[in-house]
Amino acid sequence: MSKIETVLIVGGGIAGPTLARALQREGLTVELIERSAEWRAEGGGIAVQPNGMRALRTLGLDGAVERSGQRLRRWSFCDQAGEILSENDLEALWGDVGPFIGIERTRLQRILVAGLEGVRCRLGTFVHSVSQHDDRVSVAFSDGSFGNYDLVVGADGITSAVRSLVFDAVAPSYTGAMAWRSVAPIRPRGLAGLQFLLGQDCFFGLCPVGEGRTYGFGNITAPRTLEPMVGRLNRLRGCFAGFGGIVQEYLAALESDEQIHCAPVDWIALDRWHASRVVLVGDAAHASSPMMGQGGCMAMEDVYVLAETLCRSATLAEALTTYELRRRPRVSWIHEESQAIAHSFRLPTPVRNHAMRQFGSQMFQRRFAPLLAAP
Repeated sequence: MSKIETVLIVGGGIAGPTLARALQREGLTVELIERSAEWRAEGGGIAVQPNGMRALRTLGLDGAVERSGQRLRRWSFCDQAGEILSENDLEALWGDVGPFIGIERTRLQRILVAGLEGVRCRLGTFVHSVSQHDDRVSVAFSDGSFGNYDLVVGADGITSAVRSLVFDAVAPSYTGAMAWRSVAPIRPRGLAGLQFLLGQDCFFGLCPVGEGRTYGFGNITAPRTLEPMVGRLNRLRGCFAGFGGIVQEYLAALESDEQIHCAPVDWIALDRWHASRVVLVGDAAHASSPMMGQGGCMAMEDVYVLAETLCRSATLAEALTTYELRRRPRVSWIHEESQAIAHSFRLPTPVRNHAMRQFGSQMFQRRFAPLLAAP
């Protein structure tokens, strides 16, 4: 095992708590800090795809996720009226890798946080400075305290403070799309699985997340903007007024502007993910557009691989190098395919719809096939 005993994990989203559980189970002393004063999970819902469930299985968390969410068996692409363009059998594609689960982010986070027994967690705390030495990392915190660690992990998302303090100042890039996310207390009639309705330069997705609730996500090609809260629901309804009844039924079930989270979709690509005794995981290292729905799953896979390499490698340097070498090809595939999907969605509607009818299922299987093997 690499010679480390103490680990600081920065970030309380998906990657941070998952990694904290993994390393604590290996006997390491783990501390986790989160900038927010409370456990928060923005964005509505998430699809934990089978490769993510496989990673959670190694931590004993997959059962709780499946019980708290909705097992999905089909993923359909439709035109904006709701006519199916292509449909994909998720169980046939993924086989015994695991189930495909739609779940509310708040429920997923509660499960991850419940798994942090034995881990010291500090909310409302962020990293003020980081100083690396041959045998330790010295960290100053926002509350005036200090700590020394063998390893610091930046799991603090696309706006990572750890990345800005330790790595080259690479700013996230805008994908050209704004995302509108929400959860409504309704299961629209006829919604049996994950469904994307494709318009011109926009789409609306619907994902069951359990207990008769549905995660809805609209994606609109538009200039980057800061969407004010007031009037947000009416603007969302206006943007998708031409979409089919299943979308209208969902939008009608929303009641307030505060139910809707709206933000630009950014991505980031870095030349390196580790520097001496500091390493990045999840969106802090490689945030992608959500076109394949793999952001959270890539973070879970990062955790699986990093924990494994830390346990199996003779030195910390070897562990971090191996982690990055193993993860880069898979993450690059997700980046490339997500960009290709975004481009195809922006083709003229007749061209795109024809291609989806003719080749949609074939392209879908090709995109996800590399993820069937363990990371």
